[in-house]
Amino acid sequence: MICRFEDLKCKEIINIKSGRRMGYADDIEFDSCTAKICKLIIYGRCRFFGLFGREDDYVICWSDIEIIGEDTILVSCDCPTAQKQGRVGFKSLLK
Repeated sequence: MICRFEDLKCKEIINIKSGRRMGYADDIEFDSCTAKICKLIIYGRCRFFGLFGREDDYVICWSDIEIIGEDTILVSCDCPTAQKQGRVGFKSLLK
C-alpha cells in the first residue's frame, strides 16, 4: 500500500489501549539519513481561539502504529491524555 502524507492527514488516529480518539496527523518526523518516518505528530488543541496557546502535542513513534486502514490509523502507545494546564478564566482577564 502506497500512501502519501496527504492521505495520512485524512485518517483519524485511535489509541487501541485506551480506545481514545487522538485526532489527525498534523506533522511527521523523519530520519534524513535513512529517509524513514520516525514519528507522527498530532498538535494539541488551541485554547480560546489560539490566544492562550495550545495543549500538549501527541508524539507517536512509527513502531507504535498497529494498522493503517482506509479511514483510521490504530496505534498502541502509552500516550498520556491531553493534560489540562492551568487555564486563565474570563474573570481574571477583567481584573
